[in-house]
Amino acid sequence: MINPLPHEKGFHVSWDQLHRDARALAWRLDKRGPGEDGAWRAVVAITRGGMAPAMIVARELDIRMVDTISVQSYHSGGGRADQRRETEVLKSPDSTMMGDGEGALIVDDLVDTGKTLELVRQLYPKAHFATVYAKPEGEPMVDTFITGVSQETWIFFPWDMALQYVEPYRETE
Repeated sequence: MINPLPHEKGFHVSWDQLHRDARALAWRLDKRGPGEDGAWRAVVAITRGGMAPAMIVARELDIRMVDTISVQSYHSGGGRADQRRETEVLKSPDSTMMGDGEGALIVDDLVDTGKTLELVRQLYPKAHFATVYAKPEGEPMVDTFITGVSQETWIFFPWDMALQYVEPYRETE
């Protein structure tokens, strides 16, 4: 029996799938905002992973006010536990626009442990937090998400991937 490498058991997300899931997130959020007719007043992407989903959500919900918050919680070595460090905000959205976050949608690609969203939620307690994908440890920090995955699953996003040949899962003899 061949034991697959961890990345071979990962969840691979294509651009098409990300687009469909981000649109589904927008549809789930439609008319749920605190504004007139359930409108949202702004979308804030958590960079970098939240930028693509936030763009799609803003387009689908016709939200013109879009900004970013840049949060760093990992070294460049990836998301391994031994690579983690304290979460810090590198760039904040416009403070006048944000206030306490009421009416703002804060969008990210994934909530993993919830540390990033925990920090951003402290800054904007009345914002609505939405992610495309969610792992169990982070679910309590997100208000709306589309797809749940196990804590052990590594999600490969399309911006991290290149097309290449892959050996079949089972050997043939």
